[in-house]
Amino acid sequence: MTTRRKFLTTAGVGAAATLASPAIVKAQAPIKWRLQTYAGAALGEQVTKPMVDYVNNAANGEMEIEIFYADQIVPTGELFQALQRGTIDAVHSDDDSMASPTPLRQFGGYFPFATKHILDVPVLFNQYGLADIWREEYAKVGVQWISAAGQDPCNFNTKKEIKSVADLDGLKLYTFPTAGRFLARFGVVPLNIPYEDAEVAVQTGELDGMAWSGITEDYTVGWASVTDYFLTNNISGAWIGSWFVNQRQWSDLPDHLKQLVMAATEASHTYRNQWYWGGEARLRARGDKLALRTIPAAEWAEVENAAKNFWNEIAAEGEIEAKIIGIFREYNEVINQAGPPYTNG
Repeated sequence: MTTRRKFLTTAGVGAAATLASPAIVKAQAPIKWRLQTYAGAALGEQVTKPMVDYVNNAANGEMEIEIFYADQIVPTGELFQALQRGTIDAVHSDDDSMASPTPLRQFGGYFPFATKHILDVPVLFNQYGLADIWREEYAKVGVQWISAAGQDPCNFNTKKEIKSVADLDGLKLYTFPTAGRFLARFGVVPLNIPYEDAEVAVQTGELDGMAWSGITEDYTVGWASVTDYFLTNNISGAWIGSWFVNQRQWSDLPDHLKQLVMAATEASHTYRNQWYWGGEARLRARGDKLALRTIPAAEWAEVENAAKNFWNEIAAEGEIEAKIIGIFREYNEVINQAGPPYTNG
């Protein structure tokens, strides 16, 4: 028969034993994402990896992002589908390259003459309403749009010398789909090939060059070593690209990790701003691989005027398209009135 005294003694021993033995807590496995970027490894090191490193270093083991470069898991043109079905968890790309099934597709990448400088992009998204449009349109197709930012302008680096608009005729160029559609009006032949094949395609004569980036990327990825000329005229002052996440993965992410991903994304925007802005100036001034050429402003106005007609055609395609073109027009009216440094001259 258990006495009251024996019970209390036994209970006390049990309690002491419990206090003396530290509880064994099993660490929760980190949340793992696979992210693919539009950029090859050399470029991705600068434009995408800083965001991934930020998350992995600051997540305290709660989250890990594995980075994959252009075409490593799926071709860039299949990024959106892969993101929707969960083959990959996150994407860094422009809407155009990843074949976005939304009206926004042609506005990503280099929409002709929509921007003049890298900072135009965050202003358009955060002050002129593009962020709300992007967020709403991607929610309709089951993808979480995170943030957009600008990058370099869309210049031409070529084997052939370009000194006039007429010299564009017949050029076989690696470029973005919408940029190619526009440039075809001047006789450019846009070619769609895997990113990593572009350099060899120039060497074999399949391509005459690229209308894909500014001079910073030309040097970074090796294109400056296989082309001879850089045209300072551009058809767009800044690339428009975004970060996207599979909607289910984003919904399942704890709020504090969502905040971390957003902070990492914004920090990476800041890094790219200075990397490109400084690189464009330094390599034009001191680069020794590409000879600079410029089409006179009066002649280049022919290309700028063609963009106005292009805008009208796009605006007629639908309500969303018309709304975005209206924002571009409003912003360009503001910066043109403001003058330098907002405009190019």
